[in-house]
Amino acid sequence: MALLDDINYPKDLRRLNRDDLPPLVEELRERHIDVVSKKGGHFGASLGVAELTVALHYAFDTPRDQIVWDTGHQAYIHKILTGRNEQLPTIRTQGGLAPFCRRDESEYDTFGAGHAATSISAAWGMAVGRDLTRQDFSVVAVIGDGAMGCGLAYEALNNAGHTDRDFVVVLNDNDMSIAPAVGAMNKYLTSMITNPAYNKVRGLVKEVLHRTPSGLRDVMEELASRLEESVKHLLTPGLIFEELGFRYVGPVDGHDVKTLTETLSRVRKMKGPILVHALTQKGKGFSRAEDDPWTWHASGPFDKVTGSGTKKSTGLPRYQKVFGKGLVQLAESDPLIVAITAAMPDGTSTDMFAKAFPDRYFDVGIAEGHGVTFAAGLATQGVKPVV
Repeated sequence: MALLDDINYPKDLRRLNRDDLPPLVEELRERHIDVVSKKGGHFGASLGVAELTVALHYAFDTPRDQIVWDTGHQAYIHKILTGRNEQLPTIRTQGGLAPFCRRDESEYDTFGAGHAATSISAAWGMAVGRDLTRQDFSVVAVIGDGAMGCGLAYEALNNAGHTDRDFVVVLNDNDMSIAPAVGAMNKYLTSMITNPAYNKVRGLVKEVLHRTPSGLRDVMEELASRLEESVKHLLTPGLIFEELGFRYVGPVDGHDVKTLTETLSRVRKMKGPILVHALTQKGKGFSRAEDDPWTWHASGPFDKVTGSGTKKSTGLPRYQKVFGKGLVQLAESDPLIVAITAAMPDGTSTDMFAKAFPDRYFDVGIAEGHGVTFAAGLATQGVKPVV
């Protein structure tokens, strides 16, 4: 790994020519795959943000500029680039590296977290604190599209957007949280075809096609199809963020590291609240994780060639499987028992309950506060919620 061998910190990364960044990204992916295949850990998310991680540390002057990673399970490659490459095999072991960002582990870990949707609030606090103490540096929050289903993210955007403070939010849009996203906001972000602005443009295109001579119609229909996709991804996504007061930049190809770097370098010089929308693929670079990002969100040790697990089974069932099976058994004799999960049906084994009692199962998305309060409301009516 010729390039990675010479990089210990982001200052080393910034000495590279931009043409060296694509091969470096592949080296980083290979390092990540090699370590997690032996030790287990969060897997798919870091593969998906390899280019974004490199671009952020290349374009911004870290650690002076501060990057806040939402949740932190996508920060393995961030750790590699910030002085912890040799320690990476110790991740998730006693005395080793933490699986998330920790302020006491590195000055590059600007905020500690483990829960989704906290990054914008935390980074906004840093930006305000920076201005109150008359400092001069950039603050960037990196948040995934799954976390955007949590109300906390929009509370922060609403608070930050209608000011003139310099503040950057990067939306890592891989259309894949731990479980398939649910809720109205996700539908707004991913099913933009129903938007009135989109339909207005679509109507205009139909009118143009109607007036087009028949010889050109096939060409124009192809153009219309492409325009449909462009409007869906370019027009509608930015509207909600523009309404919240952010200047919208994107969507940007999240796997084109040179374009990402150029975009972020320009954004760093811009004033006011900016939102950069990067389109990525979770598990990028490892075909099994690309095909099944849910399963490969995290893994135990595995064979890099076959993808098969290599950890010997103890023969004992996993705790959550015992819980899930027991909950189903209780619910069979009590129709008032319902199950609630916050985008973690597999991790809590409430997927068993969902199959047995779909009408009594509720996935509220990454919205634990809502889920618990929703459960309290159910309880007022004699229902027995299990969260």
